[in-house]
Amino acid sequence: MNEDRPDPQHRRPEGLDDATVEALGKLSEALETTERARGHLYTFHQLTGHADLMLDEAVELLRAAGHDEYADAVSAELIGRNVIEGRWTFQIVEDYDDGYYRCFRHLEERARNALAGGRRHLHEAGMKERRRTRGRPGHEAVPD
Repeated sequence: MNEDRPDPQHRRPEGLDDATVEALGKLSEALETTERARGHLYTFHQLTGHADLMLDEAVELLRAAGHDEYADAVSAELIGRNVIEGRWTFQIVEDYDDGYYRCFRHLEERARNALAGGRRHLHEAGMKERRRTRGRPGHEAVPD
């Protein structure tokens, strides 16, 4: 049986002040929000690509219905078109990942390593300790 304390990686290093824990918690929360934004960017990438592939069938159906003018327009003007100047969505994703996202992850990790010995989620770990009811099933600090 464990001692009903957080694991060492979720214990605040000695001397780490509340303000730093709060600041690192906010930086981590901002990174988590960026992770969600990145997921939406990948969703945009996949949905846009899927829609582009669906246009092949739309062109066929327009032709079959006798609407060659519109089939030609969709085929020439829309299929394979850049979503922004010079870029398909995969290029947007790559630029985001290689620029903003990589920088964000690096700075969060650098700050966490320097200020908290690399320990993650110290703010949340502190919240868990304050909010859980010791000794109650379902409120354990860590799994047995």
